[in-house]
Amino acid sequence: MNVAKLKTVEALQSFLSGTDEVVFSAKDDEQRYAHIQAVVKRFRYGTLSKAHKGIVRAYLQHTTAYSRQQLTRLIKRAQGSAPLKKRYQPPKRGFASKYTREDVLLLADTDSLHHGLSGPATRHLLQRAYRVYGDQRYVRLANLSVSHLYNLRVTQAYQKQRIHFTKTQGKPNTIGLRKAPKPNGLPGYIRIDSVHQGDADGAKGVYYINAVDCVTQWQIVACCERISEAYLLPVIKAMLAQFPFTILGFHADNGSEYVNHKVAKMLDKLNVEFTKSRPRHSNDNGLVETKNGVVIRKSFGYDHIPQHFAARINTFCEVHWVPYLNFHRPCLFAEEKTNDKGKTVRTYPPKLVQTPLEKLASLPKVEQHLRPGVYLAELQAQALSQTDSQAAAAMNAAQRELFDFITQSTKMKAA
Repeated sequence: MNVAKLKTVEALQSFLSGTDEVVFSAKDDEQRYAHIQAVVKRFRYGTLSKAHKGIVRAYLQHTTAYSRQQLTRLIKRAQGSAPLKKRYQPPKRGFASKYTREDVLLLADTDSLHHGLSGPATRHLLQRAYRVYGDQRYVRLANLSVSHLYNLRVTQAYQKQRIHFTKTQGKPNTIGLRKAPKPNGLPGYIRIDSVHQGDADGAKGVYYINAVDCVTQWQIVACCERISEAYLLPVIKAMLAQFPFTILGFHADNGSEYVNHKVAKMLDKLNVEFTKSRPRHSNDNGLVETKNGVVIRKSFGYDHIPQHFAARINTFCEVHWVPYLNFHRPCLFAEEKTNDKGKTVRTYPPKLVQTPLEKLASLPKVEQHLRPGVYLAELQAQALSQTDSQAAAAMNAAQRELFDFITQSTKMKAA
């Protein structure tokens, strides 16, 4: 190190600012230690102010490449009377291995013969092999502790001897396209998911089937006893028929209740594109999963509801809940913009807060996408027949009546 110019703290500050050229030639820790001790003594580090100590530490950190924590320890040692030297000395010899490779392989063979018993049981077998049966191969393993027995079991030699790995043979599933739906601003691309209403004493509760359109957030909710094909397929058909527009896409996660040949056959007859979520893309079905929490769980909670109430709940959903959700419950719609870095940023401005019906009406040439016999004017007239508060009050009254009926029926059955 050329330190001719670095005699004051101000010179160090100038060096750190990059105004002076100083070449540091230390290549090992011994030279760095000597440099640290020389700087500490030359600037009388212990007498400096706090600000000047910070400059000296920054200078030493820059020239030695040590971390701040390590440099603090070394400066403290350098202020003493003893020379600053390395304390660590690598061991001349490594730790001696008490158990040989043959012992590890013998342990693996013993475990294989006895189908991998617990540590204490295996240790007892090793002791008996030597002390009772006089097998000299177990002379060292007879004194093996239980804790170190488990250490030997995870060694590479043991694993190669004992365990044979076979890769999982994946079975390709050709049902559905593995991709995210791309509606391109058109209604009719729905995402669907199931919500379970709790268990009680080993008995399953009802299942809600939640379907949401990607563009308009038009939501249809139904209820069924089970999610097997016999129960679920008729419910899905009825739900698709409740949407006011033509269904073009059907997206689900990879659950077998949706990804099966019967659902695929039904969608193929309707000329509907069947897609399923991709691995490591949790947002592919994120819209409907969000609705599961803020709509279904918020209204029905998590308590168990017996399966035989599914038909009554389904009637409530069709008559009261679905009209309220689509005609009177506002939803937030995103506005996407690309920032200066090329990243797409989503915002939710107040001007885009709309009900699903309002969003549907705002789409260009919406009449072309409606189902035969469905007219936008009729939907708007149905929405205007009640105010939002009146529709909410009627829906809440019907929900309370439903819950009272479920509670009373459950109590009568328990009695």
